[in-house]
Amino acid sequence: MRKLLFLFLFGLNYMQAQEKPNIIFILTDDQSYGMMGCTGNDIVQTPNIDTLANEGILFTNAHITSAICTPSRISILLSQFERKHGVNFNSGTSVSDDAWEQSYPMVMKKAGYYRGWVGKNHAPIGEGGYTSGLMDKSFDYWYAGHGHLSFYPKNRHKIFNDAIATTQPEIINEGINDFLDNNERKLKGAIQFLDERPEDKPFMLSVNFNLPHGASTSTMKLKPNDDEIYKTLYRDKVIPLPENYIAKKDIKTPKLPSDLLKVEDRQEGYNYVDTPETNKERYIRQLQAMTGIDRLVGNLRTKLKDLKIDKNTIIIFTSDHGLFMGEQGLGGKSLCYEKTTHVPLIVLDPRVKRKHKGLKSDALVQSIDIAPTMLSFGGINIPKEFQGKDISHFIKGDKKEVRDFVFTENLWSTQFGNPRCESVQNKEWKYIRYYKNNNFSASKKKAVAKELGINVNKMLYAVHDPDIGVYRDYVESPLQGEQPVYEELYHLKSDSNEFYNLVDNTKHKQILEGLRKTWKEEIIKARGTEIPKVFRYTNDSHPKGGH
Repeated sequence: MRKLLFLFLFGLNYMQAQEKPNIIFILTDDQSYGMMGCTGNDIVQTPNIDTLANEGILFTNAHITSAICTPSRISILLSQFERKHGVNFNSGTSVSDDAWEQSYPMVMKKAGYYRGWVGKNHAPIGEGGYTSGLMDKSFDYWYAGHGHLSFYPKNRHKIFNDAIATTQPEIINEGINDFLDNNERKLKGAIQFLDERPEDKPFMLSVNFNLPHGASTSTMKLKPNDDEIYKTLYRDKVIPLPENYIAKKDIKTPKLPSDLLKVEDRQEGYNYVDTPETNKERYIRQLQAMTGIDRLVGNLRTKLKDLKIDKNTIIIFTSDHGLFMGEQGLGGKSLCYEKTTHVPLIVLDPRVKRKHKGLKSDALVQSIDIAPTMLSFGGINIPKEFQGKDISHFIKGDKKEVRDFVFTENLWSTQFGNPRCESVQNKEWKYIRYYKNNNFSASKKKAVAKELGINVNKMLYAVHDPDIGVYRDYVESPLQGEQPVYEELYHLKSDSNEFYNLVDNTKHKQILEGLRKTWKEEIIKARGTEIPKVFRYTNDSHPKGGH
């Protein structure tokens, strides 16, 4: 009798576990909204991602919270605005253990999910950030490198040395197969705490690319063994320049005042936007990277079908932010314009009815909504620390909006010239405000470094203890009354490229005043009331901390 009862309970638990869906979350890097066929690009070949959208839901009005890698990715992990979580390249901090315990991977662990992380990590977690080992040990399966991967990841990270492939999408694909399929070739570099994925438990797999980011596309070498995708694809096409592209030599009036956005200090890695020739070459590489990623998506779906788990596996696809490609003379990110904050977001739930497949939604959703939505899919309670919204109801055709306004911010204001700014927008209007840019010039720092034989990267990228105070002031000053030195107002419905600043147009004075009031409400909500749960993580506290 006891044996029968045990078998019954075991079977019941197994069935309950299997009722929870598997979830695969795919995150690309620096991918602007219009980089796929399903988002209007008629050059790039992304048939598998397009199919994902045609069988799921495409959110056409999705935005990140901070348009730069680290804070954006932490916002996704913790479902918090940067102003609350308090971690950026210039913050001098890492995510504390306490804060990490409320991240979506750790919450899903407590709920019984088997979890994997493959590809790139750009979030410093724990005491010592990237060297703490906390994130690596937090997953049941880990096959990733901290920081940039380059297009040839073996050149930077030993963990990938056992892969058969040499190029990034293909190496990540091997990691995915190793995680999913217990009969696949085992990768010696992967860190895993069980020999096999338990098939009686639901899984959550995070797949993180360092593409089409310039840190990877700039390293593409057209090597003999590279796939033809990365050597010849698109090179026989007529590649148009982006709409509103302006070469450096043709800029008459800068998009922003020169004492606000100091273009001369921009990171050299974005200088390809200065000429049509170099801009087109980089764009071709980005398109090639997107097609490589797309092939991986197709391989992934085939693998799920072969394993007979495709009917219970949700796939979410998005990017950490967009990127300027010379539009209006701009390069890089870390601003609040649509080109940097507007990203694709696709959710495929194979369990929904046929009539709910191929939906499009213009609802205002954000990257901080991804974590609570995944927890909702898994039937898991959403932590009170989360600031995002559950948007799972949209997948079933429910059109109830979750917010009236989107708030975005840039706190990465450093020697590289970007100003602090914040934005609020609804479906029709956007308001952006900027603060005085007092940062010392990167160009001057480089000149001194070269004169004295100092390592230029250390001069430019090292973060020291006093910088923590500067960053904290960036966070708090607007809440304490700091006034903007420049403002912008755009009518997105008629000017989606944000070409015409209407802030001085008296006709829209009432709109402007309303958005200024909304900005105050949204920034207060974004900040929250608690002190950020962070550790000190500077070149002073951790000189070998893998910054």
